Amino acid sequence: MSNPKPLWVGITGGIGSGKSTVCHFFKLLGIPVYSADDRAKWLMVNDPDLKEKIISTFGEESYLSDGTVNRAFLAEKVFSDPEQVKKINSLVHPSVGKDFKTWAEKQTSPYLLKEAALLFETGAAKELDYVINVSSPLKIRVARVLMRDPHRSEAQVNHIINQQMPDEEKSERSDFVIKNSENKLIIPQILEIHKKLCDSKQT
Repeated sequence: MSNPKPLWVGITGGIGSGKSTVCHFFKLLGIPVYSADDRAKWLMVNDPDLKEKIISTFGEESYLSDGTVNRAFLAEKVFSDPEQVKKINSLVHPSVGKDFKTWAEKQTSPYLLKEAALLFETGAAKELDYVINVSSPLKIRVARVLMRDPHRSEAQVNHIINQQMPDEEKSERSDFVIKNSENKLIIPQILEIHKKLCDSKQT
């Protein structure tokens, strides 16, 4: 008899690699997707314990009077300093991990996806059964981000990319790689991985 617990599959990739597009196709196949980055933003506002820890670490200015995150303050004081980034991540990631487990327990599909840009960097990959990396050529990634985020400059996008684990290393550490480039169709790759995951669930 097969185990009712879904396989936990991570999906990662650098900025502009096309993770969201790939996740959209998995959703069309009936696979639930947990977006760690979106939930992190939600939890920073809605998890009272996390909110308290952020305020006690970075000060009252971390939040605006309406209770939302003061993004300008955090961008200037926290996200521009690698040491402060480590501090805020050490508060946010455990909260996301707990939230993910609560969500995962409610799922009944053969497998589920946890989408996160920093799966390997945070150690979250260790808790997963498989990891998929969405890989894309650097030029295409930069062009995609500039089109999506017109407020960013090319230098800013390259800076973000340089802060992330290199794409080649992510691919080496992953169980599956989806190549998202102009000359490669992603749907056949997604269908092949979907079949393998469903088959491995039945064995």
